[in-house]
Amino acid sequence: MQRKKILSILLKLLIGLGSITVVYIRLKSDLTPERLSLLGASAFSATGVLLFLLCISFIGVNWGLESYKWKLVTAPVESVNYKTALRSVYSGICLGNLAPGRATEFLAKIIFFQPDNRPKITVLHFINSMFQFSITIIVGLIALGFKLHSFGHEYSWIVYATSAAGLVVITLLALCIYKINTLLGFISKKVSKKNQVEHFNYSFTAKLLMQIFGLSLLRYLVFFTQLNLLIYMLHPQALSLSLLTGVALYFLFTSLIPMISVLEAAIRAAIALVVFKDTGISSAALALSTVILWFLNIVIPSGIGYYFLLKQNFNFKLSGTK
Repeated sequence: MQRKKILSILLKLLIGLGSITVVYIRLKSDLTPERLSLLGASAFSATGVLLFLLCISFIGVNWGLESYKWKLVTAPVESVNYKTALRSVYSGICLGNLAPGRATEFLAKIIFFQPDNRPKITVLHFINSMFQFSITIIVGLIALGFKLHSFGHEYSWIVYATSAAGLVVITLLALCIYKINTLLGFISKKVSKKNQVEHFNYSFTAKLLMQIFGLSLLRYLVFFTQLNLLIYMLHPQALSLSLLTGVALYFLFTSLIPMISVLEAAIRAAIALVVFKDTGISSAALALSTVILWFLNIVIPSGIGYYFLLKQNFNFKLSGTK
């Protein structure tokens, strides 16, 4: 028992140190003197303070919607209250910092559920992410249609590759919805022979699908609005179709392109320069706005999530069996 307690403390310390290191490396490379000067000149004006506070207020809305969606998705397997769903989501944000593509996020989310249910909850985590991803893809592909003229012939492969990848993800989501019980049963049997789900019936009803897609769309609108407000704060200008489609394309490309931690900042900056090239916005303003968006929606919630992880008893068993 004492050994498990010591191991739990060490894991929590490693998670904290790892998250701080990732944040430090990202901020050190992104917050150049030029960008800090721009932030100081823009954020401390009356308009800048108001816009920044508005963006901060969206943090709770963003992850509050996601927590409610997570509660709905997992309810057929294990019904948890909203407070538990909220702790699960925020903890996942924290642990997700430690791997490319936030691949470790599910490890923190599942510890708030009963061990016997964790294999199925893990599957639902990835399907839930695909719902959000599909909204990003759909809106992004619509934006791509408006911006086709800005892509030269030499970049046409980007359009085809993006469209193909997006359709693959949406098709995969449709298959997961249709074969959800087969998928849950397969994963559960692989983890533990005790977790048979022949008599378990998870159903994505029309009502549930509408709720999940609706909440995913609302979340998308939240961080879509946040990025537009941040860009406006750093580079005041009238809203234009080029800016709105550029934001949608930025989310699309950054979601589809695999991110490696050490190169993430450079990749995101390059994408921003391409999709916003005809908006007249400076590269410094674009890079800084995306960094602030990341800080608001990942770094601050990670601190909250780490607090929840510190209070949670670590038990990473994927089964109730010994």
